Amino acid sequence: MSAAEDEEHSSIIKTPKQLMVVVLAAFVFPVLIIWLLGKYVTGDVPIDQNSRAFSNETVAQRLKPVGELVLASDTSQSGAQSGEGTGEPASAVAPPPATSAAAAPVADAEGPEKIKAIYTASCAACHTTGAAGAPKLGDNAAWSARIKAGNETLYNSALKGKNAMPPKGGNASLSDADVKAVVDYMVSQSK
Repeated sequence: MSAAEDEEHSSIIKTPKQLMVVVLAAFVFPVLIIWLLGKYVTGDVPIDQNSRAFSNETVAQRLKPVGELVLASDTSQSGAQSGEGTGEPASAVAPPPATSAAAAPVADAEGPEKIKAIYTASCAACHTTGAAGAPKLGDNAAWSARIKAGNETLYNSALKGKNAMPPKGGNASLSDADVKAVVDYMVSQSK
């Protein structure tokens, strides 16, 4: 190999001192660039701790919850929630829990009307659309295999849940007898 070819393939770094400088520069320059970019992005604006934006009241106002959870059992304590005599502003008093329009007829209805109302309130959302693989009400093909499995299997699925369906169709307040009656109603509509 000639001397000219040897110089073409040789490194710029020839001494240990040069190697140390390159390694140090390879560490310092990226850190310096990141630090300078951080200063540029943040604008290097000093934070005034005495500013009104950082007061305890303003921070608490920004962090307060949007709503509050009110349980049905809490409505029996009307004196505590009414705000009367407590000195609380009217906006701090939680409104009474909203009742579903479909849930009201369930309590008032009797017999077949009650079962239809329960179906409408708790089951119809999935069993009329076929959501999450639920068999549609009146779809004989979808219900035939389930009906052949027997009523006890259907009752068990409805009471304990199956696949995407929660126990009791998501309405835990239903009695087992009501759930079984709704299953019988759906089976009768799908034969």
